[in-house]
Amino acid sequence: MNDYLLVLLYTAMPAAGNFLGGVLAEVIRFSDRTLSLALHAATGILLAVVGIEIMPKAIEIARPWLSILAFALGGVAYVGMEKGLDALKDRYGDDKKGTGGWIIYMGTALDLFSDGLMVGSASALSGSLGLLLALGQFPADVPEGFATIATFKKKGYSRKKRLLLSAAFAIPAFVGATIGFWLLRNSEEQYKLTFLAFVAGMFFTIAVEGMLTEANKYYDKSWAAVALVGGFILFTFLSVYLN
Repeated sequence: MNDYLLVLLYTAMPAAGNFLGGVLAEVIRFSDRTLSLALHAATGILLAVVGIEIMPKAIEIARPWLSILAFALGGVAYVGMEKGLDALKDRYGDDKKGTGGWIIYMGTALDLFSDGLMVGSASALSGSLGLLLALGQFPADVPEGFATIATFKKKGYSRKKRLLLSAAFAIPAFVGATIGFWLLRNSEEQYKLTFLAFVAGMFFTIAVEGMLTEANKYYDKSWAAVALVGGFILFTFLSVYLN
């Protein structure tokens, strides 16, 4: 199969995880506590993606400071994008205007674009690495898809429109994968790894400042740490036995 088509196939996994979360929001009623535990688990997975799979490879290049700098810049870039979304929330986030849900939708689309960027850039380096990271992102995107579609459900959007919006999340994921793959396909390995470190910085910030902050709003102290560590262990097993 064509390498690019394989990249799109891998990228369909996180998009499918997000869609599955949206479908669950349609058919199952979750408590805030359950959603919090799911977000803790997803955070653990993202931290393992960064700490177990990406950064150890990224700092093996001849000039590891480049990867360290790229990681820092990735975090700064995501904070900048979040600032932009916060500004939009302040201006248009009034529920009476019906725009608050769209701001959340934009944030999720941005995360999926980052997912695609990571899978595409990783696949340019190694097909097996792209597949592994896509597998890790699948369960991490389920709670995010759930939360996004649940918000639209509360705002009274029809089920048909909610499902279409959920399916449309595949678009930013595929766009990100396309950019990541073709941008780096013919680059030297050190540049591929440096770019991957940049994406890792974004994901680390998403996990800690985004998902974990949201998860801690309604968390159960007894099980939150278990879910967090469990997510980390889950991806570590995938990394060890499927890589």
